[in-house]
Amino acid sequence: MSTPEPRARVRGLVPILATPFDHAGALDVPSLRRLVEFQLAAGADGLAVFGMASEGFALTATERATILAETRAVAGPDVPLVAGINGTSTATAVELALAARDGGADALMVLPPYLAKPASGQLVEFYARVAEASGLHVMVQDAPGATGVTMPVALLVELSKLPGVESVKVETQPTAPKVGEVVTATDGEFDVLGGQNAFFVLEEYARGAVGTMPASEFTDVLAPVLADWRAGRQEEAHLAFNRLLPLVRFGMQPRLAWAVHKEVLVRRGVIDSAYVRDPAAPLDAGSRAALDAILRHAPLPIWRP
Repeated sequence: MSTPEPRARVRGLVPILATPFDHAGALDVPSLRRLVEFQLAAGADGLAVFGMASEGFALTATERATILAETRAVAGPDVPLVAGINGTSTATAVELALAARDGGADALMVLPPYLAKPASGQLVEFYARVAEASGLHVMVQDAPGATGVTMPVALLVELSKLPGVESVKVETQPTAPKVGEVVTATDGEFDVLGGQNAFFVLEEYARGAVGTMPASEFTDVLAPVLADWRAGRQEEAHLAFNRLLPLVRFGMQPRLAWAVHKEVLVRRGVIDSAYVRDPAAPLDAGSRAALDAILRHAPLPIWRP
């Protein structure tokens, strides 16, 4: 059975949406809709849900369906919508992929199985099966820090040859050298994007990356940085990005990252609550004071729809 032509190409600035909860911990749909509106007004080229920055690990199947439906309804049919897939086996990943496809996703950002670590050959079979079953653009998520699964460049080259496997998100440190190695090894025919909250985005772009997928609280500030880069204004891009870098760095802390993303979104008037679900942790007093200092030196504007 041949794989249908994927409906969307994932490139440019594709923020991973936080999942807003209300103060009691329930899904906050009005805040989610405002968050999508903010991303579109800020210049996002696409949207991603259920990624690391989305607390995708803490969502029920019903909530995932609601998030997809609401995000698609606000974004409209023309904005590429990426759904994160974190199944721990081929069967569960395919189940999640089919639900995402039926819920309106255009593309899948797929983690490898990570509880029982797969061999290289099993990974090829895994991604081939997910792509074939879903018929969507499949992005390989190379994130060994989260999964413990390493993907050498040679393996990514093999994956790039699979029908429907169209891109990779490189999150192996150091990211920029690996981005360049994959771009070279695939002759630029395989889309390579960066993650890690855009920490090394300009270095990744210099090595041939075609997109980045950070958290969602600073899209309006990062978009002009990337526009400067694409226009050949590298010096301006670096200067502007350096002002954003303390916040980018602060939002990469294990256990606290989700609360950082949400706290900034609350302060900017985008969502109503910074509630996070276990095992994510809320900001402690010291972390909140550190975030205060960062935003005092590099304030972000309140968003007004």
